[in-house]
Amino acid sequence: MNKTKPSTPSTTEAPSSRRQWLGGLTAAAVGLAAWRVWPAFAGESAVMLPAPAADLTAMAATDSAVFAGGCFWGVQAVFQHVKGVTNAVSGYAGGAADTARYDEVGSGRTGHAEAVRISYNPAEISYGQLLQIYFSVAHDPTQLNRQGPDSGTQYRSTIFPANAEQMRVAKAYIAQLDQAGVFSGKIATTVEPGGKFYAAEAYHQDFMARHPAHPYIVVNDRPKVQNLQRIFGERYRAEPVLVGGAA
Repeated sequence: MNKTKPSTPSTTEAPSSRRQWLGGLTAAAVGLAAWRVWPAFAGESAVMLPAPAADLTAMAATDSAVFAGGCFWGVQAVFQHVKGVTNAVSGYAGGAADTARYDEVGSGRTGHAEAVRISYNPAEISYGQLLQIYFSVAHDPTQLNRQGPDSGTQYRSTIFPANAEQMRVAKAYIAQLDQAGVFSGKIATTVEPGGKFYAAEAYHQDFMARHPAHPYIVVNDRPKVQNLQRIFGERYRAEPVLVGGAA
């Protein structure tokens, strides 16, 4: 299934749906019955994964990480609630600048993945700790080219490292988790160096904060933030840091 872009989106109005998301709450319940339950949805299933054995040392006042894990609405929302994160921007990574647009990325033919660029303070949280949250609650890393109800390469689980050190830590952590057998299936997450990040349209930013009652958010993304609070309570911040300003 692919998303349907709203015909005339605005910065203050939600897209009419995420793929007309099953037509609302009633249809969402029908779709949910056939949808595989995974940790980011089923709060009782999500657990804190082991911390990375390898990590980066704090080398700068600020740093950034780019993660893709399905719909960027939920991934952005998770990291907006993480202490030490100073900004989290939804966007596209892995393709060219001229195709970094919602309607084109939705075709699955641009090479882009919906991604989130996370700016953070290394003195408060490390790259490895962000990875731990990413794999624990932000998405299901065992799903190949899909995430929950969304399918296509644009929803792939991917880490876009900014440098060789981030790539080393990310690959080491994937190997560590696979070896530990923490998931029932093999991790499908790829590591793609060199992918540039392009910010998404304004109406996609801060989507969960602006549209908390949207059916897609209620079913797919709110549980991720709840899992963050439950599992990583010491790292959870109640007020999200927003692209558009204070909550």
